Amino acid sequence: MKCGVLFSGGKDSTYTAYIAKKSKNDISCLITIISENPDSYMFHTPSISKVEKQAEVMNIPLIIQKTKGEKEKELKDLEKAISKAKTDFGIKAIFTGAVESVYQKSRIEKICKIFELECFNPLWHKDQLELLEDLIKNNFDIIITGVFAYPLDEKWLGRKIDKEFIKEVKNLQKKYKINPAGEGGEFESFVLNCPLFTRKLEIKDKKIYGKKNSWKLEIDLL
Repeated sequence: MKCGVLFSGGKDSTYTAYIAKKSKNDISCLITIISENPDSYMFHTPSISKVEKQAEVMNIPLIIQKTKGEKEKELKDLEKAISKAKTDFGIKAIFTGAVESVYQKSRIEKICKIFELECFNPLWHKDQLELLEDLIKNNFDIIITGVFAYPLDEKWLGRKIDKEFIKEVKNLQKKYKINPAGEGGEFESFVLNCPLFTRKLEIKDKKIYGKKNSWKLEIDLL
């Protein structure tokens, strides 16, 4: 089936693309929404400008739609992007990386209904620790690009999601109720390599900014 994948460059949307491809779907395009609002209800923001590099090494066309990120109004911009994907690439379905957010899932499904597209959420309500383990098992190279909850701080930026990472977030889940996969908005991620990539993306420069328990990592890629 020809499909589009809502794509932020983070672990969930990239893993969703991997699942879509593994399930014999034809990923006709990636759809990225770039929000001016860092606190968007719908869209991932850290390192979002680097998705073009990811699309390039995946050899998949990329649709970019900008939005001011105003609650509910930003959905009109998502509609524009999905409409373009249907018109330009003839997609029959949308895949999303939604895991826990009913807000995101319900609104995307409503838009898909408008355009008579199927909507698939392969990660929906997947066990969070199992999700992280599956990413490692399938050779995903992922780094943390944003942290937004105590006790996470700037020292977590740039860390890879590996077995040690899983061990630590599991402990934080028990002690502080941190969602181990960041589904409560605790952290954001960026994929540097996975089986869909033709080569690994290398970081040539990075910048850290923020304060207290809200920190972001901006990266430049080779």
